[in-house]
Amino acid sequence: MSSRDFITLVQESSIWSEPKTFKRGDYITEAGVLFQDVILVEEGTLHFFLLDDGLEQSIRFAYPGNVVSALDSYITGKPTKYYLQALRKVVYRTCSKLDFENYLKEQKLENAWMQTLHFLLLEMMEREQDLLIQNPALRLARVMDRSPRLFQEVPFKYIASYLRMSPETLSRLMNS
Repeated sequence: MSSRDFITLVQESSIWSEPKTFKRGDYITEAGVLFQDVILVEEGTLHFFLLDDGLEQSIRFAYPGNVVSALDSYITGKPTKYYLQALRKVVYRTCSKLDFENYLKEQKLENAWMQTLHFLLLEMMEREQDLLIQNPALRLARVMDRSPRLFQEVPFKYIASYLRMSPETLSRLMNS
């Protein structure tokens, strides 16, 4: 089963809460909070970030159709290190970790979940490589190639943070 087929099955299941709405800037969770729910994004964009000396360091984004969590908290059972914020109005549904894992067992989807996590791990390794590239233009080109949706859904200041460059550098590179 492909990750896409797995996600479709999960999206269409009855495990999800009623829709919740957050307005732009609202936090779904913050660093220091135990957050193990699984989130199905139906509308809007979510921003995962860390605070480093008061500066937001963008880590990931979630778009409609994505199934996400504060994975560090989900896996370890400890408070998350991440902030999860709505970049614009977000409509989402949640499912507890227990209900999610029971659903996986009942539907015999544990292997598909593991494959999906492996795919996420590969994405994170690509992201790590991006951060090691010194040349900002090459870093931008790699991310544009791999994640074109980022440039359609996310404001420039967050993309710049994600790429570890100033908004001015990003603007200059985008215009050249």
